[in-house]
Amino acid sequence: MKKLGVVITDGVGYRNFILSDFIKESIGKFDEVVIFSCLPEHVYLELNFPCKIVELDVFEEPFKTWFFRKAKEVSHLQLHSADNFGISDNLKANYSRSKNPRGMATRFIFKWSKYINSENWILRYNLWQQKTFKSNPVTLKYKQLLKEHGIDLLFFTHQRPPYIAPMIYAAEQLKIKTAAFIFSWDNLASKGRMAGNFNYYLVWSDLMKTELLHFYKSVKQHTVKVVGTPQFEPYVLQRYGMSEAAFYQKFKLDASKPTVLFSCGDVSTSPNDPLYIETIAKAILENEIVKPVNLLIRTSPAEEPSRFEALANNYPFIVWNYPDWKQARSRHQESWSQRIPSVQDVTDLKSVLQYSSVNVNMLSTMSLDSMLFNKPVVNTVFGNPDNKLAHDQRFLNYAHIKKVVDSNAVRIAKSPQELISAINESLFHPENKLIEQKKLIDLQIGRPLEGTSERIAQTLLNLL
Repeated sequence: MKKLGVVITDGVGYRNFILSDFIKESIGKFDEVVIFSCLPEHVYLELNFPCKIVELDVFEEPFKTWFFRKAKEVSHLQLHSADNFGISDNLKANYSRSKNPRGMATRFIFKWSKYINSENWILRYNLWQQKTFKSNPVTLKYKQLLKEHGIDLLFFTHQRPPYIAPMIYAAEQLKIKTAAFIFSWDNLASKGRMAGNFNYYLVWSDLMKTELLHFYKSVKQHTVKVVGTPQFEPYVLQRYGMSEAAFYQKFKLDASKPTVLFSCGDVSTSPNDPLYIETIAKAILENEIVKPVNLLIRTSPAEEPSRFEALANNYPFIVWNYPDWKQARSRHQESWSQRIPSVQDVTDLKSVLQYSSVNVNMLSTMSLDSMLFNKPVVNTVFGNPDNKLAHDQRFLNYAHIKKVVDSNAVRIAKSPQELISAINESLFHPENKLIEQKKLIDLQIGRPLEGTSERIAQTLLNLL
């Protein structure tokens, strides 16, 4: 008997691994599949999966655990900040001026780790972090669950959330093999340390494998497997999507006009989005766009769309796509992680990308989504140190974004004039950057979308 445990950590993991074909493919290869869910069990009920769903107790991180985790993460950032702007920027963001115990401890960690930050020390902090779980009631329950279900391989669909660390510890104590999927294209090149150590790592591409081996010197090359990502697999699954006529009818768009899609980040990552939207809306009213267009806005699923309320009132011709993600649980240390997408929203997203003519966003992964449909992409970055806007131009120096800029696959707009010019050029010559886009997709995603779930399931089976 070969039993696979799958840890679903959040709403995006739910979309990527539950709403794709991954579970179906895994059930076909393993004797049994058990989903260990950091989301409430009820979010799976209507999907009728022929496998066991185990809802995990919410882990609340005590101070001792937090301290060693913070030491591990800050040390990782210190170690790699000198030659990586994204990590250096993230290091600054981790500093705290708070006068509470965690704020004071953070400042101590910063001073200490400025000099003591080797890979060996990072591994030592991780070991001490894991030891804090030894007698934790939640950890003991996790161990019991893994024993009860006789898991042979535990697969984590995200490597970073701190609340999965006790589950990693439980698997280590029971000598269960673990594998982690590297969640997003920017996680290695600009984010902090993983929640723990794993036996195997599944990555998007050869580029991501190189990044992993660079930032994690203790990881052996043979433990890293390139599999692509299920994040984009729904775009090639027939059960998702709608006809072009249905798309225009649903969103009440004028079918005679091309559609400019603006996809938002959340307020913490893309606070200038309202300005970018208003710039496009004003250009439409003043006939600065070379042809009549629809303007469709898809807000971020990570937040409520209330910050755009004034825009919706002032520009009634804007069409809004508010992602259908429901808050499954409010009491959680990362409440945004508990937002769950509907099946219909995956269909809506696929159709929005498929039938829009150009995508505008602030350096989002939605750039890759749009390129998969051969759509031109414009990245907006108006903010700099000399104006009063949030300084989003600094992201151009992040390693994963520099690869996008250097690829010449997108148009970068640093001013209203550049934004309107880029939209006009994209509408007139949508094919101009198709070759560059394909090269970037091959670099970042690394494997075909078709068969992604089957490839991941087979790779996991081969680990046993």
